[in-house]
Amino acid sequence: MMTVLQQLSVPATLLYCIAAAAVMVYVPFGAVAYGRVQVGYDVSAPRALFDQLPAYAQRATWAHQNSFESFSIFAIAALMAYVTQPTSSWVIIAAIAHIIARFFYSVFYILDIPIGRSLMFGVGSATTATLIAFSLLSVGNA
Repeated sequence: MMTVLQQLSVPATLLYCIAAAAVMVYVPFGAVAYGRVQVGYDVSAPRALFDQLPAYAQRATWAHQNSFESFSIFAIAALMAYVTQPTSSWVIIAAIAHIIARFFYSVFYILDIPIGRSLMFGVGSATTATLIAFSLLSVGNA
């Protein structure tokens, strides 16, 4: 595992993870779209349809909305690390772990597994905090 991490460039990994996190925002939307098809999608009033969606599609909508919130904080943390260039392999681990945690966050949210969702939210938040911490430490050491 460490040899793979040693081969990854921190700046490139951070940029790829920001791009992946942006895509991850739309992962839950597949379930929302399927739910809309099930109830008869009204293109003139897509948001008015929410109360008619199946429960899994409502949860997918919430996961989609939360993903925007998570992305904004993660992108800032990853850009902080990109600019300050900390040398720790923990930066790469945190960035990649964030993407994995956010994927499973959406899956657990849609499948209504609250403990899994909460755990993945915690992991995602910890990875963002890790990126911020290493960025601040890197600036402090400069």
